[in-house]
Amino acid sequence: MPIREYGRLDGLGLADLVRRGEVTPGELLEEAIARAERVNPRINAIIRPLYDRARRDAAALPPSDGAFRGVPLLLKDLDAAVAGEPLTAGSRFLADLRPARDATVVERFRRAGAVIFGKTNCPELGITPFTEPRLFGPTRNPWNPELTPGGSSGGAAAAVAAGIIPVAHANDGGGSIRIPASCCGLFGLKPTRGRTPVGPDHTQLWSGFAIAHVISRTVRDSAAMLDAIAGPEPTSPYWAPPAARPFAAEVGAPPGRLRIALTKRPFVTTVAPHPDCAAAADDAARLLSELGHDVEEADLDIDGDAFARDFFVLVCVEIAAILARGEERLGRRPRRGELETNTAITAIIGRQQTAVRAARARERLETALRGAAPIHDRFDLVLSPTLGLPPVGIGALVPHGAEAFAHDALVALHLGFLLRLPGVVEAAVRRVFAFIPFTPIANVSGQPAMSVPLSWNAGGLPIGVQLQGRFGDEATLLRVASQLEMARPWADRRPPIHADLAA
Repeated sequence: MPIREYGRLDGLGLADLVRRGEVTPGELLEEAIARAERVNPRINAIIRPLYDRARRDAAALPPSDGAFRGVPLLLKDLDAAVAGEPLTAGSRFLADLRPARDATVVERFRRAGAVIFGKTNCPELGITPFTEPRLFGPTRNPWNPELTPGGSSGGAAAAVAAGIIPVAHANDGGGSIRIPASCCGLFGLKPTRGRTPVGPDHTQLWSGFAIAHVISRTVRDSAAMLDAIAGPEPTSPYWAPPAARPFAAEVGAPPGRLRIALTKRPFVTTVAPHPDCAAAADDAARLLSELGHDVEEADLDIDGDAFARDFFVLVCVEIAAILARGEERLGRRPRRGELETNTAITAIIGRQQTAVRAARARERLETALRGAAPIHDRFDLVLSPTLGLPPVGIGALVPHGAEAFAHDALVALHLGFLLRLPGVVEAAVRRVFAFIPFTPIANVSGQPAMSVPLSWNAGGLPIGVQLQGRFGDEATLLRVASQLEMARPWADRRPPIHADLAA
């Protein structure tokens, strides 16, 4: 039976089975549901099944030429509204909010033929680079369930890595596509700012830092899905430069001989990357050289600690604004226990910022980017580790002991003024940015960047490498990604949970 091919094929491969009449959308959906029911209790990737609704959608799927016709798809439970379904963003406070209409990106997924059958886990409001919301509990990495799959699209990545689906919706405001792609051995491309939609209820997210796309096993699924969802909306305040041709056409196209800068110096903070992450970048540099590219070590001229502080300030302001909107819609403020401590502290810091402080933080970030921009005059791409650490343990990046007690007391006793004292939150910020010292810069600049799964460490854990391109130039990234994919295929490297699905 062709359905036995499900675990081997990518999204485009499954859609081809549907087009040839070898399987129906309903049969693909039932296979995805069966896989989810088998493995999700062990990884907690899917937090809201939409199975009955999906069955109706699959049965009524209109004939179309959509590239992903009949392919089961999961949505991240953040900024991907489905009319009438809760959009919790991992928060108890927002758990009762139900959008009145679909998000534009959801409409475009449907137009491409995808059948949406559930929502994936994410940290509260997408704040952290790990997926451990108190509302739903932690998502676990299919390669090792004691470890994080990353965040904030950790549920999406875990579902793909575990073999439930070949491609899943994700979004990225500080690395949230690339971080879990690295942790789970997948391909993850953050597109250029303005490439994909954020409407109809928003015109930009996180000051323009955040953008939607997917996490996938193959490069061609990522490229084809970008074709399916890309394009401005009538309310877009800006949009990315139009592509010269479909992104799918870039897959397999010769990239030419490129100039690539290799850097292992963190862009955000000054904490040196773990030896496994540095080794993965060196290994990728050697492979790219063997493929005919000119690779040269060159660092970005940027003050990582200052960049981290200013980026954190703007994130805090955005979180405070998100909660203020939630209060307006619900007609009340959060009750005790409805927000996690780290979320409450982030919002307090955001409310403490004046408009001038926020504007100055943005100006300093932009000044830092102008200082770093000359590297793209010399080089076509910048290669680095994706992360500063291999996948870390569940709970490793949250405060513990006295630090956790102090944070809880600060929120419970309304001692927010203490956050203005030097050093109160720096330890937590430093701990988190040591994990993600390379990803946020592309969110601030708006440049496209991708994590490519080329390495696994001695413990059998995936270690991604990041390639960042010029603004608007996803094409070069996709050409190089497909070249790397052919030179060192990764799609068949699966975590042990796949053996359970095949049994």
